[in-house]
Amino acid sequence: MHSIKIHLEQEEYQPLLRLAEQLKIDPADILYAGLNHVMQQSGEAAMQQEILLLKSGRQTQLPCWADRAREIHAYESMT
Repeated sequence: MHSIKIHLEQEEYQPLLRLAEQLKIDPADILYAGLNHVMQQSGEAAMQQEILLLKSGRQTQLPCWADRAREIHAYESMT
């Protein structure tokens, strides 16, 4: 069996862990479900584009489902 490591920021891991605890499953089960969803749609141009955008965006920003602990909130930028 092959394995793949995924490195998550704390803000990405916490929502994953909360969902896994809610469903009473392992976080890896959620990741496998996500991979299954992506692979089923991998032939579609929209999914391929999303994969490429996520790859490039991951260098500078968190995904929309991540906790936002490190972001500057709107009220903080008003000085």
